[in-house]
Amino acid sequence: MTIPLACQEQLLPGAGLSEKYALAVSLGYQGIELRGRGDLALARRLPELRRARAEGVVMPTVCVEMDHFIGDFDPERSRDAVRNLRSQLSVIAELGGLGAMTPAAWGMFSRRLPPFEPPRPPEGDRQVLVDALGELGEHARAEGVTLFLEPLNRYEDHMVNRLDEAVALCRAVGLPSVRVVADTYHMNIEEDDACAALRAAAPYLGHVQVSDSNRHQPGAGHLDWPSLLATLAEIGYPGWLALECRLRGEPVAALRQAATVLGQAGPRRAAA
Repeated sequence: MTIPLACQEQLLPGAGLSEKYALAVSLGYQGIELRGRGDLALARRLPELRRARAEGVVMPTVCVEMDHFIGDFDPERSRDAVRNLRSQLSVIAELGGLGAMTPAAWGMFSRRLPPFEPPRPPEGDRQVLVDALGELGEHARAEGVTLFLEPLNRYEDHMVNRLDEAVALCRAVGLPSVRVVADTYHMNIEEDDACAALRAAAPYLGHVQVSDSNRHQPGAGHLDWPSLLATLAEIGYPGWLALECRLRGEPVAALRQAATVLGQAGPRRAAA
């Protein structure tokens, strides 16, 4: 079983998406994961994205890149995050992609730093997330795509840290258009057994983002990639692997290293 491999757009050298995609394909990648900034920025990129699709660029997913998210303590900021994600889901649907992903929040609060107790109780957190995921899931279903919820580690989010917590929210929403993202960097911090966590989440697992234990490219840290990939094959994971990391070393060499570790390196080019 070969799982298709995408690279986030900002990691690829190149003047535009077509140039980036040509490099990505030469290195063993099959797609580009887009980044979705706030203020409906992805929708404003539609002319560029339509040209790229016409030129053969494969763009399966978009990862939200904002400073506020659906679980924000401020209801207006939460609503704005929902508004942006609705737009991103519509854009990725037009591009023939699979879906958009978001965490509950990022950098908003950590129980590991004072004051340790967030201003909203856990039941309030859960209700805000269920409401937002429900609205977005209905919109995703209407567009024929999926919303992916990503757990983050305890230092970046206090609400959803493990795959089982994300699965519980998916169950509460009850829509097949809301699924879970597994990010290997966050799993390295939060999961007692990453492979067991993947097996348990298998019915809800819709997307996987990859980086090594140190948040650099696969192969730069100590994660057990053969075991992780074997587990994904074992559970029949149907989605993509998307490279979301920092690059250590020369970018093209680092991207090639990641593709090699993930079993998909392309033919070596002199320029690399």
